[in-house]
Formats: sequence, structure tokens, C-alpha cells
Amino acid sequence: MKMKQPEPFMFKGDERAVLLLHGFTGHSADVRMLGRYLNSKGYTCFAPIYRGHGKSPEELVEATAEEWWEDVQAAYQHLQEEGYEKIAVAGLSLGGVLGLRLACNNPLQAVVTMCSPMFFDNEEQLTIGFRKFAKEYKQLEKKDEATIEQEVHQLLDNSKELFQQIAQSIERVKEDVDMLYTPTFVVQAANDQMINTDSANYIYQTVESDQKLIKWYENAGHAITFSNAKDELHEDIAEFFASLDW
Repeated sequence: MKMKQPEPFMFKGDERAVLLLHGFTGHSADVRMLGRYLNSKGYTCFAPIYRGHGKSPEELVEATAEEWWEDVQAAYQHLQEEGYEKIAVAGLSLGGVLGLRLACNNPLQAVVTMCSPMFFDNEEQLTIGFRKFAKEYKQLEKKDEATIEQEVHQLLDNSKELFQQIAQSIERVKEDVDMLYTPTFVVQAANDQMINTDSANYIYQTVESDQKLIKWYENAGHAITFSNAKDELHEDIAEFFASLDW
């Protein structure tokens, strides 16, 4: 069964650009509602899709964590080539980790992390998340349960190296956060079962910027951009961006 592939989006606004980064196993839909909201406030919003994402789980495990970093850099360069000089970044989960890495290596107006891990001590949860994604994808392909179980088991075997790459990617960023002077807003869902929520405190306490905020959303889970708190989240991010000297 051929499924429609998600696509990157670009919502054009004024000269203030926001690069929106999705999470692991996700794609541009992770940040589409946030993009629409920020665009309604005048911002240009661009959301890429990293290699292997928005496709089959088999294609996802063929990609590498370093390719995703290359894709984020290419997205940033795309905005620059389009004439945008004032760029902020907001990322969900792994997207926030990639956003921090971008901010450590490039001049940015601000960085927003949403439920972003700094400790890779929850590989079991990552496995559960990947398994859920793979199973749901195969159910959409109308495969029978026995075939699904067999294929998901094989995928989990094939994903081990990728998970190690993700761990190394997180650790690299964690070591560099204390060199970050970019204005930072740390968003964390209190009911996040996917990551170690101490990550939020680590980012907030370690970032060197004088302009930094942290906010906990009590009734939200890891996928905060889809949660009941999303409207509050949209407003808070827009308020944070409005406080900056663009």
C-alpha cells in the first residue's frame, strides 16, 4: 500500500525566521500547528524533514544521526540563502538537541527546546517509542499481526547502531551547552514518560545566556506540541520571541 509522504513546509512571513525541528520518528507535522501559530504572528516558519523520517521504519534505520545534523545545517543555510538573517530555532525532543547544537555553532536569535533529552539513560523508552511507530506504520500497510511482529523484531535488531549514534549525539551536545550564550527557552512536560525530565533543569542551569526561561507544563506528555497544553505553549513561545531584540 502506497502512503502519502509528509513534506517539509515553509510559511512565509516577515524577516524574522523560525526553524522548526521535529523529533525522532516524527516529521514536519510535529511542529505544523506551532508553525501556523507563529506565522499568524508574522514569523516566517520553515520545517525540514530529516533523512529517513516521514517514511517507512526500514528507511529510518538506514539513516544516521549525523545525516540528521547535516539536514538541520542545510535547513539553516536554506533560510540564509532565502535572505533571512534573523533566525531562531525551536525543536521537539531530538529536534531540540539538534537546535542546541545549531545554536552552539551558529549565530541565532534564540533557541527553544521542547522535551529534549540530555541524558541517554532511557533506551528502553526509546525502544518502546520506536516499536510503537514501526507497528503503527505496518498496521497502516494492512499487514497481519504475525508478519508485523516478525518485521518489528527485525527492525529492533537493526536499530541498535542508530540508537548508539543518537546517544553519542546527545552526549556531544550536553558537553557543549555550557558554551551557549543564545537566549534560551526550555519547555518541559511534567508527565513526560519518554525522557529523563532532569534534562530540562540541566539545560536551563548550564546554558550561559542571561536571557533564559524554563516552564513546566503540568498536564502534558512528551509530544507536547499535540497535547492539551499546545495553545498555552504556542502563546508562551510567541511571548518569548516577542521579548527578543530582533
